[in-house]
Amino acid sequence: MASPFYCCVVLLLLCLGNCYAETMVPAVYVFGDSLADVGNNNHLDLSLLKANFPHNGIDYPGRKPTGRFSNGKNSADFLADKLGIPTSPPYLSLSSSSNKTSLYLNGVNFASGGAGILDSTNSDQCINLNKQLDYFSSVYGALVQQLGSSQALNHLAKSIFAIVIGSNDMLNYVKSSSANKLKTSTQQLVDSMTLSLQDQIKRMYNLGARKFVFVGSGPIGCCPSLRHQNKTGDCNSEANYISVLYNKGAASLLQEMKEQFGDMSYSFFDTSSAVLQYIQQPAKYGFVEVKAACCGLGNLNAKIACTPVSSYCSNRKEHIFWDLYHPTEATAGMLLSTAFDGSAPYVYPMNIRQVASL
Repeated sequence: MASPFYCCVVLLLLCLGNCYAETMVPAVYVFGDSLADVGNNNHLDLSLLKANFPHNGIDYPGRKPTGRFSNGKNSADFLADKLGIPTSPPYLSLSSSSNKTSLYLNGVNFASGGAGILDSTNSDQCINLNKQLDYFSSVYGALVQQLGSSQALNHLAKSIFAIVIGSNDMLNYVKSSSANKLKTSTQQLVDSMTLSLQDQIKRMYNLGARKFVFVGSGPIGCCPSLRHQNKTGDCNSEANYISVLYNKGAASLLQEMKEQFGDMSYSFFDTSSAVLQYIQQPAKYGFVEVKAACCGLGNLNAKIACTPVSSYCSNRKEHIFWDLYHPTEATAGMLLSTAFDGSAPYVYPMNIRQVASL
């Protein structure tokens, strides 16, 4: 039997460890699209971009749909798990809470399915990034009012600001008419996105953000929806090329901002390169099906989206994609693990653990 002194020492160390972790990362504030939405779109009455129905959530605790575009947890959940804190709740779920300012201290998720960097992307169906920042500005004001300016800024400087966005802007472009593509080149699209992103990240910085986690776009051309449009079932090379351009632009932007703002730290995750490794070497990562969606109907389960009448696979851990566009819980968890503890060329200049520990 362990001595009382030994037990006391162990308990003291556990307490110190927990207190230290809370001091380092008190909260996570999430901005983005359906890859990180944990239920905001549930509260948008006129939006069709929702996932609060079966078979979504079939592997989530309780086996019920929550608004996540996944069979289970998504990137926001896995980030919180890795940091040892609860998943940040959707902002729109807190609007009627009497103690919402206190809840803001624990982190907030502003991500919205369909959202883009550009205001024009699915503007009537979701909360675009600029609107998400308007909401965060309100949260900032509430925190300052409750804590005072100095303490609120100290809290936000220690918190993680996670950004998962860009795919919808590019998908809309790829699916647009030839006439639109003649008016706007792929480089012009990416330049427009990064220019907007620069203002948006600066706005976060001016509202107290100092620790950034930026999740780059995956190879959107390999999602079942775009494969389905290709007679061979191959990835859409144009879409993948735009993803690479965007990731390079976003990474360069963050590096420039770090040079401009010395107290800013960031981690950039090249999701595209990581997912392509899964697709090219599936057995190495435990995958079997790299093309078809797990849930849907038709060729590659991509002719009709994942709905209550769709079929879904039983071997979900062996599928990279859950539905037309989104990864399975298994894929999301694996990607976040790489972002959290990985290294270049997938994640740089630091991984998430290193940013969190600063």
